[in-house]
Amino acid sequence: MKIALLFSSKAGMAATMNCRPDDSVCEDDEPPLDLLAECDSDETIQAVASALRQRHEVSLIEADEDAYLRLRELRPDLVFNIAERLYGPNRESHVPVLCEILGLPYTGSDPLTLGLCLDKARAKEILSFHGIPNAAFRTIEPGQAIPDDVALPAIVKPLFEGSSKGIKDRNVVRTRAELEERVSDVAGLYKQPVIVERFLTGREFTVGVLGTHPAIEILPIVEVDYASLPAGSNPIYSYEAKWVWDTPGRPLDIFHCPADLGPDLKARIEKVVAETCRVLRILDWCRIDVRLDESGEPNIIEINPLPGILPNPEDNSCLPKAARTAGYSYTDLILRVVGEAKARYGMN
Repeated sequence: MKIALLFSSKAGMAATMNCRPDDSVCEDDEPPLDLLAECDSDETIQAVASALRQRHEVSLIEADEDAYLRLRELRPDLVFNIAERLYGPNRESHVPVLCEILGLPYTGSDPLTLGLCLDKARAKEILSFHGIPNAAFRTIEPGQAIPDDVALPAIVKPLFEGSSKGIKDRNVVRTRAELEERVSDVAGLYKQPVIVERFLTGREFTVGVLGTHPAIEILPIVEVDYASLPAGSNPIYSYEAKWVWDTPGRPLDIFHCPADLGPDLKARIEKVVAETCRVLRILDWCRIDVRLDESGEPNIIEINPLPGILPNPEDNSCLPKAARTAGYSYTDLILRVVGEAKARYGMN
């Protein structure tokens, strides 16, 4: 089968922004240092391509402004999509939209689901409508006054970002002054609304899912153990925890898989994850973050229908980690996603 691998490389996206791929220097006005955090490294792109080539003919296509023309010319049998691009609330939907215009089958969720999951408030509104627990929240538009009834402690996040972009250790706020400062800083730097969520104090987990509801496989659950973070830091998987404190030379022992769970809690986490996949119509694969509230109730905190898939087992990449625990190699994981997409489209 002829497969096109669509990606947003660090080098390719940096070139569009006059940036270096190390995220640190740009000619434009003060972009965030984590601007390219969701873009794909050459190592990841080549690992996915190598896995696909075990069974298929593979073409690599950067998800830039020429992608539409290249897809139209190539007419692949399937698009394997890992492209998250850089800007806009619908940036993760760009490649699936191109595929739908061209009538090309593609892996993963459709443009609507990708857009909804990237917009944290819209996703939470849908979850709340369906009775799926998630932290209470308020959305603050740039320049808007913060309502007086925002409960503290809270966590402040950019509305349309992933990969811990914009979520620094200091984004957990406990006073009104801290809240106002962080909302102003995040809205100003990321040029988008801010979501302020009630900070949940319980254990945190991340859960990989393969397949499409109801035929899903929930992979072994990963626990996020914050005991390995520096003393005095907040118990969150912040930008610092992901990109600064966790280094190849001194990796953080922050993830435990499988998590140490009793059967009741495991069942409750799996139930809320399965319901999230159902109501948001997630396809083929995803990773969902869950945190317990003070009463031990599992709450959805993030939904990642384009999950990170760093290939190196020494990297803290949770979906591949969970897949390895379940007995899948990296190649198995990538080819499983292809198989799920082919089954949905009725392809041989």
